[in-house]
Amino acid sequence: MTTPEAEPTQPETPESTESTGSSGSSGQGAGAGERPEERLERAVRAAEQALIEYEIALETFRVEVENFSRLHHQKLGPMYARLDELDAQIAEATAARTGDPEDRRKAEEARARVMPMPGVEELFHGWMDGEGLYPEAAAMLTDQSVRPPQRVRPGEEARKLYRELVRKAHPDLAQEESERQRREEFITRVNAAYARGDEALLRELSEEWAAGPVPAEQRLTRSEELYARLEWLAQRKELLSVLAKELEESAIGGMLRLAPDDPDALLDEIAEQLLAQVAEREAELERLTA
Repeated sequence: MTTPEAEPTQPETPESTESTGSSGSSGQGAGAGERPEERLERAVRAAEQALIEYEIALETFRVEVENFSRLHHQKLGPMYARLDELDAQIAEATAARTGDPEDRRKAEEARARVMPMPGVEELFHGWMDGEGLYPEAAAMLTDQSVRPPQRVRPGEEARKLYRELVRKAHPDLAQEESERQRREEFITRVNAAYARGDEALLRELSEEWAAGPVPAEQRLTRSEELYARLEWLAQRKELLSVLAKELEESAIGGMLRLAPDDPDALLDEIAEQLLAQVAEREAELERLTA
């Protein structure tokens, strides 16, 4: 599992570059003869690339968290429902045997968990929850095809294509507002394709980007603008760090950390555990009702 836990490589600062350039008796360091703007520009570019790599790691992890959550509900939800039903039947059988008021109370509580009050999902027929429209419902309303994820983690080739596209087309590399908007719209499509693990579509997007307009070469900017750019990149990194922490500390994020190498296998492992619990409950219920 790719998580943005490690800090990206720190960009080379103008101060460190200047000291490097002045080291040595001959004065032939890496920064020798450079203007301050050139050293600043190199620092900005290094910071941009570090931030992009961090965003790639964060988006990759976010997709895994979201896919794991949806597949967990889809594949394991019926097993959890079966366990709740068996627990209710066991509690009811126990209460019928003992006649104890406390056992009857426990049986009523267990049955209530099986038949909860209708929630937003039921009222809107599975089209939305408390957070809004489900992705499938939104896709229907926007004439997009409904393609839920098949796996928690997209395939290796899809991940490779995704990283390459983000490194080339990231909006933070744009210098003009129109170019930033074009990149943002394109990356939105890239993220959606990656979330579904759609390797074919990622290939098409890669070809589309390669055939698209080539942005103008970045020109050297004034020192004040470059310093402002470095400050913005630092603030962006701080915001992403907060988002990464929220994902890692979430319930699903914690589950994913149990299987960093193969999150899809974790679903199968949980399913086996639930099946064993179902078998135990069924045996207990059979004993009580025999």
